[in-house]
Amino acid sequence: MPLVFRALCIAACAAMTNLSAAHAQTWRFDDAAYISCREAQAMQPPQRRSLAIFLGEHAARHRGVRLPEGDQGGQLAMLVRGGCTLSPDSHLFAVIDRAILAERDKLAKR
Repeated sequence: MPLVFRALCIAACAAMTNLSAAHAQTWRFDDAAYISCREAQAMQPPQRRSLAIFLGEHAARHRGVRLPEGDQGGQLAMLVRGGCTLSPDSHLFAVIDRAILAERDKLAKR
């Protein structure tokens, strides 16, 4: 394999790794808890999903339930979306926590 081609392959792999690392953002709760629905909506979809899952896992742990997947997770997401639509300046964490609290009886316990 020519040296130039190998160097291009290595550079491309490094760029892909950096791109993946940017999408897999590590959140600190102290920072993430104060992001509003409006600010979250302005994020790129992968970053917004990562934030919502991080906050959802935190709220679910606090409420003693598991974050649902499948249809039940979709219903919970629709509650969050509705809450953010009605009050875009609310903290996303508060909206997610209230949605989990509203559905707590239907969610699997930890």
